Amino acid sequence: MKPRHKKLAMIASGITALGIASILVLNAFQSNLVFFFSPTQVAANEAPVGKSFRIGGLVEEGSVKRDDSNVAVSFAVTDTAKTIPVVYTGILPDLFKEGKGVVAQGKMAANGIFEADEVLAKHDENYMPPEAASALEQAAQAQKAVLTQ
Repeated sequence: MKPRHKKLAMIASGITALGIASILVLNAFQSNLVFFFSPTQVAANEAPVGKSFRIGGLVEEGSVKRDDSNVAVSFAVTDTAKTIPVVYTGILPDLFKEGKGVVAQGKMAANGIFEADEVLAKHDENYMPPEAASALEQAAQAQKAVLTQ
């Protein structure tokens, strides 16, 4: 092989390796990407069915029901406009309470119940995830707009 052909072969193999590495990185990024949806967006069928995403809002008062036989808990997440039922099997965070902010990650089942794999609660009196705070604010504004019409 001539030096020129060796050089072209090295460049081609480098570009191929870079392309394969890029594909692997993008694939890993795509599989770990999780979007946030408010209960209003979930109720409007904007959230994917069968694909993992996060839902956030407030735990609805009186909605927490614990199963004594195992660690399953059901509750409802609301943004004051819409409410979505959630089922979670596991130990809830210590700060999980009714009327407080929560973000749950999981999948929406075909029966309309959100099956959470992970539940995150706010960690002090003043903190709420920015996505959840924004969703609550938008729902409150939409509700005001409906009432004024």
